Amino acid sequence: MPPLGRADGMGGLAGRAAPRPALRLLLLLLLGLLLCARPSGGAELTFELPDNAKQCFHEEVDQGVKLSLDYQVITGGRYDVDCYVEDPTGNILYRETKKQYDSFTHRAEVKGVYQFCFSNEFSTFSHKTVYFDFQVGDEPPILPDMGSKVTALTQMESACVTIHEALKTVIDSQTHYRLREAQDRARAEDLNSRVSYWSVGETLALFVVSLSQVLLLKSFFTEKRPIHKAVRS
Repeated sequence: MPPLGRADGMGGLAGRAAPRPALRLLLLLLLGLLLCARPSGGAELTFELPDNAKQCFHEEVDQGVKLSLDYQVITGGRYDVDCYVEDPTGNILYRETKKQYDSFTHRAEVKGVYQFCFSNEFSTFSHKTVYFDFQVGDEPPILPDMGSKVTALTQMESACVTIHEALKTVIDSQTHYRLREAQDRARAEDLNSRVSYWSVGETLALFVVSLSQVLLLKSFFTEKRPIHKAVRS
């Protein structure tokens, strides 16, 4: 009887250790989904745009390739900026003035270098901090033969697609909250500086008023002696 019990215990351990390869495979799939969550081309950048200045960026795009631009003003002034996108032939594909945030998607009709610019030339004293995400190309398929597959997806493939969509949502949410956090921090720092300056001004005004009251009260209790002039006979 004891040997049977030991055999049952070993069988239970083997049964619990069996899912480890499947768990490793799932972790590898999650890592691959994280790497494929965004298109390979393009750039994501946060930069400072001084007053009366314009900043342009360039990207080479092949014909028929999708390009997308998302931007948002994080700090500065009224949180607005001018933006336009230009194709290699000089045609303006997108133009907006004094926008806080916006997005633009286009499929390239001409191969060449595309240019997108941010302008703060309308501002005379406030500089801006601008974030943009410029992506080139369609999102690659999750599985190598997913685009040409005719049959229904397996349970593992369906789970991969679901996880991939959830990861994209998480990435977008993290970007949104990161920008909101940076914007709120800038506003809090600006408010803190204004409160500090106001406190210093109030302190100086209180000191001047207090000194004036002391001098005024002192003048009330100061005895003024009359001056007698000697009269010669």
